[in-house]
Amino acid sequence: MTKVRPESRHEAVEIVGSARPGPWLVTCDHATNRVPDWLGGDLGIAPEDMARHIAYDVGARGLALALGDVLDSPVVCSDFSRLVIDPNRGEDDPTLVMKLYDGTIIPANRHVDAVEVNRRLDRLYRPYHAALAEMAEGRAILAVHSFTPCLRGRAPRPWHVGVLYSHLDERLSRALIARLQAVQEWCVGDNEPYAGHLPGDAIDRHALQPGRHNTLIEVRNDLIGDAAAQEDWARRLAPILTAALQDVCD
Repeated sequence: MTKVRPESRHEAVEIVGSARPGPWLVTCDHATNRVPDWLGGDLGIAPEDMARHIAYDVGARGLALALGDVLDSPVVCSDFSRLVIDPNRGEDDPTLVMKLYDGTIIPANRHVDAVEVNRRLDRLYRPYHAALAEMAEGRAILAVHSFTPCLRGRAPRPWHVGVLYSHLDERLSRALIARLQAVQEWCVGDNEPYAGHLPGDAIDRHALQPGRHNTLIEVRNDLIGDAAAQEDWARRLAPILTAALQDVCD
C-alpha cells in the first residue's frame, strides 16, 4: 500500500485523499488515543489503559486508511481519544464523556461540568462532524471500528468481523453480511458484538438522516494489530464492500 500523509489536519480531524473519486467516505470515529495539550495531555489514567480499547479503537485507523487507499476513496479520522469526548454519540447522550469504562475510572472526567463539555464539543467534536458533513456529499458511508476480544468479566467474543446497522436502513449492511458470510473462515456478527444504532451517532447524523447508503464494520482488534494485518484485511474486504454496494445500487 502506498503510504500517504494527511492532506488536512485540524486538532480534531485528519483527512486523507479528499480528491479520490471512489464512491465511499471511509470514517474512523475512534482513530486515536490522543489527549490535547489543553487538557493536560492525559486524563489521569495509566498508560496501559490509554493503550486499551477504552481510549480508542485499536487498529481501526490503519484499517480505515488502507481501505481508503484500496477503494480509492477519501478517509476522515478523528484525532482525539473517545475518552475526551465520544464523536460517535449524540450531543445529549449521557455517555458522551465517560467517567467509568470497562472497569477504569477516568479521573479527568469525574467532575466535568457543562462548560467543560461544551469546550470539548466546540474544539473537537463539532469540527470533526463538520468535516464529515462536508466530505459525505454524494458518497456511501463506511464507518470503520474495532472491538476488543473480551470485556472484563464477560465471555470471549467469537466474531472476526461484525456489521452494525440501524433498522431504519439495513440495505447495504444486509448485502454486506451475506457476502461476508460466504467467506467460510470468518465468524461474522450480525449487529454483533453490540447493536449498531444510537440516535445522534455518526451514522445517524451523516447517513440515516440525509438518506445515504451506509454500513459500519467492526473488526476484532487482535486481528488488525499491525500495518501488515490492516492492509491484508483491507485487500480482502474491499472487493466484498464493492460488490455489496453494487448489490444495492443496481
